[in-house]
Amino acid sequence: MGSSKRHNTCVTRSPIYLDAHATTPVDPRVLDAMLPYFARDFGNAASSTHAWGWRAKEAVERARREVAAVVGAQARDVIFTSGATESNNLAIRGVAARAPAERRHLAVSAIEHKSVLEVAAQLGREGWDVTLLPVGSDGRVDLDALSRIVTERTALVSVMAANNEIGVLQPLAEIARIVHERGALLHTDAAQAAGKVPLAVASDGIDLLSLTAHKMYGPKGCGALYVRRRVPIAPLLVGGGHEHGLRAGTLNVPGIVGLGRACAVAAEEMPAEARRLARLRDRLLDGLAALGGVTVNGSREHRLAHNLHVSFDGVDGEALLIGIGDIAVSSGSACTSASGLPSHVLSAIMGDAPVPSAAIRFGLGRFTTDDEIDDTIAKFSAVVRHLRQH
Repeated sequence: MGSSKRHNTCVTRSPIYLDAHATTPVDPRVLDAMLPYFARDFGNAASSTHAWGWRAKEAVERARREVAAVVGAQARDVIFTSGATESNNLAIRGVAARAPAERRHLAVSAIEHKSVLEVAAQLGREGWDVTLLPVGSDGRVDLDALSRIVTERTALVSVMAANNEIGVLQPLAEIARIVHERGALLHTDAAQAAGKVPLAVASDGIDLLSLTAHKMYGPKGCGALYVRRRVPIAPLLVGGGHEHGLRAGTLNVPGIVGLGRACAVAAEEMPAEARRLARLRDRLLDGLAALGGVTVNGSREHRLAHNLHVSFDGVDGEALLIGIGDIAVSSGSACTSASGLPSHVLSAIMGDAPVPSAAIRFGLGRFTTDDEIDDTIAKFSAVVRHLRQH
């Protein structure tokens, strides 16, 4: 979104946005699809007696099909929510509320988003047996440990499709096989993966899947939850019986339209976009690696194309973030970076080793340019060299 502007020998650089894991700008095509539903087609999708309501309902159902297509689901199994946090809460608490008395065990990976970890902790305080699934140094779930931990007492396992900090992809089909052998259900938080990598809920064995619009160039405040048919789940919000009785409340029609259009664009452009972003990411890594003392955190093979998470030896993290100025990156997830605590994701993959001070997450995006990558390499190289000399 930023770029270099060269005038003779002078270089002025606009701010560079490389924090696409935190959020993404709304794609102009998505905004164009949304705009009519704020004013002209403003109807309530639950109004069944006039044209305004019919048009709104038609738009919602079209979006439902578009969301379903990007994860390989049936449209009738998609429930609209306010975002991935609500979807995660609905999935976990909803299954827990319907779980039989003999299944009061929940297992979640140690590197989940806080909206999974916190609801799991709440269930633990309410008497559930909760286990954190360990991950290896590559950030992937330990399948042997999973096999030992998941038992006939387990109701649900929650493992995110792609990590929001280190970008590591999980072997969902293998995880699902182990989970289903014990008669448990599998939920995956796919907020970072949906629209970025192919997902197929049927062949991957996923029972519940959360996603959100603002991670894939759609609007904030709109998301969805896929619920496989006949999965027993209780609503969090009750009222007018919207969304098959699983999520009461007037539907956010413009947001839902935006989510659907974002999914449709992502589905069409995913292969080409992944190739382009992987090329830019590798270019960024090669440029930073020339500094020496640069370590990639998490698996390099099983990783989102637009993610690079690296540690810089011999550098103070706070000083690095101050030094790079108007390049938007992150030292952790947007939900935890303000806490000042070490990343729970890095702590999980580091084991007994100390968590590095200067660990940076680069999130490249649809509008990232080659010039921005080159400017980022130059700026980081200059700041890191300076800090190592002082």
